[in-house]
Amino acid sequence: MRILQRSSRRWLVCLLASGLLTGSGLLAPVPPVPPEPPPVASDESFALVDAFLQDQMDSIGIPGAAVVVVRDGRQVHAAALGRADDSGRAMTIQTPVLLASTSKTLTTIAVMQQVEAGRLRLDEPVRTYLPWFTLKDSRSAAITVRHLLHQTSGMASTDTAFEASSAQGPAALEDSVRALSDSALAGTPGESFRYASANYNILGLLVQTVTNRPFGDYMEEHVFGPLAMAHSHTARSAAEADNMAAGHSLWFGSFWRQTDVPAPAAGVPSSTMYASAEDLGRELIALLNKGRIGNGRILRPESVDALLERRTRVDDFTGYAMGWYTLSLSGSVGQSSRALPIVEHQGEWGNSHTYVAMVPSSGIGLALVINGNDTSAPSRLRSIDTNVLRILHGIPPEPAVLEEDWLQRYSWAVALALLLAELLSLYLALAVLRRRSAAARTRWLPLAGAAAALVLDAFVLWLCFIYAPARFDTKLPVIVYQFPDVGITLVPALALALTWPLARTVWLLSEVRARSVSRSAAP
Repeated sequence: MRILQRSSRRWLVCLLASGLLTGSGLLAPVPPVPPEPPPVASDESFALVDAFLQDQMDSIGIPGAAVVVVRDGRQVHAAALGRADDSGRAMTIQTPVLLASTSKTLTTIAVMQQVEAGRLRLDEPVRTYLPWFTLKDSRSAAITVRHLLHQTSGMASTDTAFEASSAQGPAALEDSVRALSDSALAGTPGESFRYASANYNILGLLVQTVTNRPFGDYMEEHVFGPLAMAHSHTARSAAEADNMAAGHSLWFGSFWRQTDVPAPAAGVPSSTMYASAEDLGRELIALLNKGRIGNGRILRPESVDALLERRTRVDDFTGYAMGWYTLSLSGSVGQSSRALPIVEHQGEWGNSHTYVAMVPSSGIGLALVINGNDTSAPSRLRSIDTNVLRILHGIPPEPAVLEEDWLQRYSWAVALALLLAELLSLYLALAVLRRRSAAARTRWLPLAGAAAALVLDAFVLWLCFIYAPARFDTKLPVIVYQFPDVGITLVPALALALTWPLARTVWLLSEVRARSVSRSAAP
């Protein structure tokens, strides 16, 4: 009994001392322990991914999305949300979507297969295989297969854009590469990174040439077939027959609309393949397994290593391998921070968004397809990609940060304002010309109006033909097609700026002269 009493007294003293120390600030209360993040690629993290995607779809209005996660040679999670088209047809993980630049990751496999076969050599000039290949620069003779793969050929997107083409015939790919002979070279081959989809179109033509097979047929037989990618296609007609998802664009920053954007056959190797999220997952399984999938193999391990090796510096944080960007994904877990080395590629088209990524340290592969795109602020969708990776690795998602400047975010408003200004200019000019009995004090009004209208026209032409192509690193027709809400008002504004100024100026100047003569003849 005494032992119990002494023990009770000791506990009482300890409690009183603890209370005094806490009250005096000498002993701080123990902070609550933050909840443990879910295990990497667990059922809990999959549920969080699905909930995050649903939240993003609700807040942004995305029409449909499908996600697939792979690990250890198999698909470990899959989900599809929303609709595939305006009929209300449900999106599925087997629904093909226009891949845009994610197509490059598939073309790279075909190229490395031909390197393994000895038909292509990485450091051999393109002219070895295409003797007629040239650009409007003698340095183009030095462009090699490796330069194309690593985006260091010296070509720039502005000078080699093809996205506005509507060509769908079997000759479209070669015709587009031959058409590059009129394109300038922006830099010395091998010198630095310059992203241009034309690099991969040339690679596709190289595969077509050395195999003596149409590029699409080769992909079907030697990439899609071995990978069991049953819902992947190189032709739009085949994708449509396979119930592809319809693309959508965000119009005027306000509403999503099913929108048809050109997907030329000239760009199949770089941009216009179609695949489902499930099929992209099978590509990732093979690459994560050093080229093996099931009992088959599409590439040797050393080829996969070369394909994913960073050889080009993009910026201080990002490198480029062969059709894959290399970088670190950062985030915080509790009081510590993490940096995950990843390889990834995103696909951006006027009406679709796709993403594939691999995290070698965890063995996780992610495929995400969305049948819509907000071209005024694509960074909102890009943040979804990386946040899904964060959630899968127990890292909380981060708020989206809009990276676009004011011109891109409000380009539709700028185009609309220019059209309204041109229409107002037209109305005022016609009004002045009709007021032939105007008082003498208004005789210089037509001249002032003509000068103001010319300034407006010059601004429209400068914006369309000089500033915007340089800002978006492409040609004006591509901007019109890829930004459909911009094109619908920019085209008529540009038409007025091109066709009306000369007639208007001559007419107004003649009116000034007529009024001056009339005033001089007046008693």
